[in-house]
Amino acid sequence: MGRPKALLPLDAGDTFLTRIVGTFRAADVDDLVVVVGHDADAIARTLDAAIPPVRVVQNADYERGQLSSLVAGLRAVDRPGVVAALVTLVDVPLVAASTVRAVLERYRATRATVVRPVSGDRHGHPIVIDRSLFQALESADPAIGAKPIIRAHVSAEGDVTVSDEGAFVDIDTPEDYARLHV
Repeated sequence: MGRPKALLPLDAGDTFLTRIVGTFRAADVDDLVVVVGHDADAIARTLDAAIPPVRVVQNADYERGQLSSLVAGLRAVDRPGVVAALVTLVDVPLVAASTVRAVLERYRATRATVVRPVSGDRHGHPIVIDRSLFQALESADPAIGAKPIIRAHVSAEGDVTVSDEGAFVDIDTPEDYARLHV
């Protein structure tokens, strides 16, 4: 993208990251952890005024790929009493708070190992990862990533049908970003 996705502007003065934080807050997510890597200081500064505060975790190994950031985040939240982690990617900023709530509610109701929004054959973000998978993810091969572990644990019980297109909009390229019309 030529610059950090987290800092890309959206409407109403939001960036990708501030939109996600606001959406999670609106869905009553109380403990937010943002994992930063490249341009960590600039990204963390955008969260300085967040109330309640957002925990920022630096991933010194960010060049090793997305799995290293997931593991850094899981390590930051893994403590007694934590049963799962709600995870999203910074390039999926348009998800609605109602989708976040639906994913959390499904997890609470089923305790499915992986809970994710779906629509037809599409699956999106955010996802809930049960604590029982934390160790497998921490031990995963960085060259392969988290996908095989997540895919091995998806189930009909954990799939939440949503009509929120934002849960499936992944902005990976300048062309994807241009299609947002921001």
